[in-house]
Amino acid sequence: MRVFKTSLSLLLLLVSAALSFPVAADSGVGGSRYRLGSGDVIKITVFGEEDLSMDQIILDDAGTFSYPFIGTVQAKALTSSELESVLIKHLKGDYLIDPRVSISIVEYRKFFINGEVEKPGGYSYSPGMTLRQATATAGGLTERASLRRITIIRDGDPNREPKPATLDTVVYPGDIITIDQGFF
Repeated sequence: MRVFKTSLSLLLLLVSAALSFPVAADSGVGGSRYRLGSGDVIKITVFGEEDLSMDQIILDDAGTFSYPFIGTVQAKALTSSELESVLIKHLKGDYLIDPRVSISIVEYRKFFINGEVEKPGGYSYSPGMTLRQATATAGGLTERASLRRITIIRDGDPNREPKPATLDTVVYPGDIITIDQGFF
């Protein structure tokens, strides 16, 4: 009995210790927390309704798209599941009895990289991308590139402030990366 109580106490101690550690926030990309934005390409599937299903819809500059029976739909800053709810709400009743809608992201909006890379420009994002992978996508760093003078402007940052970054920094769709020139 004493061994059981000791084991139970040890187990409770380990569980409470594990619960006290901070949990890393979900990156949000590719998951339910990813917020749609201008340039994202989505697929809408309305089960049993081929006329209402669309393989590729590009969100315009305002983050909207046109949809049959509904008109203009605002998708910017919504998650996929929130957009599903919006479409279900508008389709339910007048058009369909019990609409089942699925939204998937076909292509994420581009990230942009400039400065000391071989081919600066906008490139397709892929989930889990780091700045190291982004520079490789842009043809690699030039010989003048500084690994200490890298900044990134996050797409959702209202201040549009450049933040210091390293090659291991995670890149998100819409980010603007600048790699400055090193002097020595």
